[in-house]
Amino acid sequence: MTLLLFAGGLALLVVGAELLVRGASSLARRFGIPPLVIGLTIVAMGTSAPEVAVSVRGALAGQADIALGNVVGSNIFNVLFILGLSALITPLVVTRKLVWLEVPIMIGVALVLWIFAHDRLVARIEAGILFAGLFAYTMWRKLPPTQRRLLLQAARAHGPRVAAAAAAAAKARKKP
Repeated sequence: MTLLLFAGGLALLVVGAELLVRGASSLARRFGIPPLVIGLTIVAMGTSAPEVAVSVRGALAGQADIALGNVVGSNIFNVLFILGLSALITPLVVTRKLVWLEVPIMIGVALVLWIFAHDRLVARIEAGILFAGLFAYTMWRKLPPTQRRLLLQAARAHGPRVAAAAAAAAKARKKP
C-alpha cells in the first residue's frame, strides 16, 4: 500500500508540476518575459513546489533539519546530478549572462544562507531578507538592461553604507 501511495503521489507531483510550469510559462511569454528569465524564475519556482511543501511541513513539525536539508540537498542534487546528466546527454551551451550574473548570484545566495545558518538559527528577519532577495531578483530580471545598469551604478555608489548597516544589524541581533 505504501508503494502504491508513493507511486500515485509521484505521478500527481509530475503532472502538477508540468501543468504549473506550462501555465506560468505561457502567461510569462504573453507578457514578453524572455525564456532565460522564465527558466530562472517561473520554471524554477514550479519545480520547487514539492520542496516548499516538504520544507514547510518540516518547519511546522519543528524539524528544521528537514526544512533546511531539503533545500540544500536539492540544490546540490540539481547542480551535480541534473545539470551533469543533462550535459552528459547533450553538451549545454551556456550564455555569458548566465556565467557572469546568475551563477555568482547563486553562489552569493548560498554564502548568505551559510552566514545566516552559521549560528545554527535562521531567524525570521533573515528569512524575510531571503524572501525579499527573491522578490528583488525577480523584479530585477524583469527590468530592461538600461535600468539594470542605472541600478548597478547606484548600488556601487551606496553599497558600502548598506553593507555597514547590515553588519551592524547582524551584530546587534547576536547580543543578548
